[in-house]
Amino acid sequence: LDSFLQEIMNPGIFQPGLAALPTSTVELSIRCENLADTDILSKSDPVCVLFIKGKANNWLEFGRTERISDTLSPSWHKKFVMDYKFEERQLLKFAIYDVDSESSRLDSHDFLGSTEVSLGEIVAVQSKGFSKKLIGKGGMIHVISEELLGNKETVTFNFCAKNLDKKDFFGKSDPYLEISRSTECNQYVIVHRTEVVKSNLNPQWKQIKLEVRTLCNGDYHRDLKFSVYDWDMGGGHDYIGSFHTTLNRLKSGRNSENIYECIEEEKQKKKGAKYKNSGTVILNDISIEAVPSFLDYIQGGTQVNFTVAVDFTGSNGNPKNPSSLHYQDPTGRPNQYVTAITSVGEIIQDYDSDKMFPALGFGARIPPTGEVSHEFFLNLSTESPFCQGIDGLLSAYYNSLYNVQLYGPTNFSPVINHVAQFASAYESDPSNYFVLLIITDGIITDLEETKRSIIKASKLPLSIIIVGVGEEDFSAMDALDSDDRLLSCGGLVAARDIVQFVELRKFLQGGGWSKELLARAVLAEIPAQLSGWMKLKSFQPRK
Repeated sequence: LDSFLQEIMNPGIFQPGLAALPTSTVELSIRCENLADTDILSKSDPVCVLFIKGKANNWLEFGRTERISDTLSPSWHKKFVMDYKFEERQLLKFAIYDVDSESSRLDSHDFLGSTEVSLGEIVAVQSKGFSKKLIGKGGMIHVISEELLGNKETVTFNFCAKNLDKKDFFGKSDPYLEISRSTECNQYVIVHRTEVVKSNLNPQWKQIKLEVRTLCNGDYHRDLKFSVYDWDMGGGHDYIGSFHTTLNRLKSGRNSENIYECIEEEKQKKKGAKYKNSGTVILNDISIEAVPSFLDYIQGGTQVNFTVAVDFTGSNGNPKNPSSLHYQDPTGRPNQYVTAITSVGEIIQDYDSDKMFPALGFGARIPPTGEVSHEFFLNLSTESPFCQGIDGLLSAYYNSLYNVQLYGPTNFSPVINHVAQFASAYESDPSNYFVLLIITDGIITDLEETKRSIIKASKLPLSIIIVGVGEEDFSAMDALDSDDRLLSCGGLVAARDIVQFVELRKFLQGGGWSKELLARAVLAEIPAQLSGWMKLKSFQPRK
């Protein structure tokens, strides 16, 4: 099995008889204090972006946290998970931005500060945490690292509260719940933040689903802190109270042991014996289950079928012009389409036994008549779209490039429907899973039809990877990559998230590019999406 995806799903696996470099998977939790306020009518809305230094001495984006609104001291619950290699000096840069629009381009947002550090420096002070001043507009960054252990369990639980303190002068509190886990350095890092329940002292929060590894790193006796806050529009959220527990205690389910008094420590000191609590938080239900991993299904015989679809619309530019995204450089330097095909294809092909890949093109006028096609075989065959391995894919790509006329518009739904038709044959069969890689330079013309096609395909064994090339603003693409909520269109809602969108330019900074980082970003969600579909259909790995 390919070591890259193996590390994602099962870090540190013991394999007798083989050799491995000493690596471990670490999780980085980030918070900041006293950031600059660049908003006039409110506080900054910070995001932390992590870069790693590439082999060409350039900074390559590794990932971003969520945006937290109206705060100068954010504590992000989204973590950075990466491999720590003792024998390498892995240089990192943490950059903080105030994000005030939906644009994914960092130059569209206010830079607040940054710092550079090696991963080794962070890991070396794991017992007390890493802190450093930000260079820029001031503030401090704090990073806590922890080595992650293998655990395939997920926990699903649900909480409500009763008689919470009223914090708002003109109305009831707007409570939300934060869950944090203790760390080796006696600090707590946030692992989940619930939704806000408006104007309610007896809130019922939505069901929470977390990996046990995320919640407590597999340690059922790890101290967990639950804190209740009253949300305020200006960002100055009021602390209502907190309590401590463990997963070992929670797993017993709804009983008297899992009704917790919410204690506000300062209020307790002032009132003394007169103080009872600031409300109670109740565990309604809990379930813990072992979830088969991606590798479990692969080892059970599931085949991953890879299809590529290439954008041949006119906005890519004349292929003979060096400014074209389809330009074939005489020096042999690959264009962005070739880069995307090879970096993703080389990983995926290891999971496809026959290495025969169907490949499509769209948005071009094709021979012999010059008709516009939004779904043609990349090899221009009239009989079969299959190409032999990555070399066959590239050969078909160049063949099309020399024989079609770039045209338009940019329609995705035909190629999605094409692959979905094949995936539908395995709707009740776990032996095959399909991955469609769409490489494009432009904004989707048939956005609503594409949404409907994706929603329909979400019930099938299919994942869609969209790689954006060139310098377009791809903000609209984020609507399809529904990490925060399921994709919807009209009255239709997707059964699950099946789309991953990546901008290639994030990996092409400074004249170089990182194949490993690009492949990681593009393929990061595939294992979870495959496992999610198997669970949706109640399929277990074959023994």
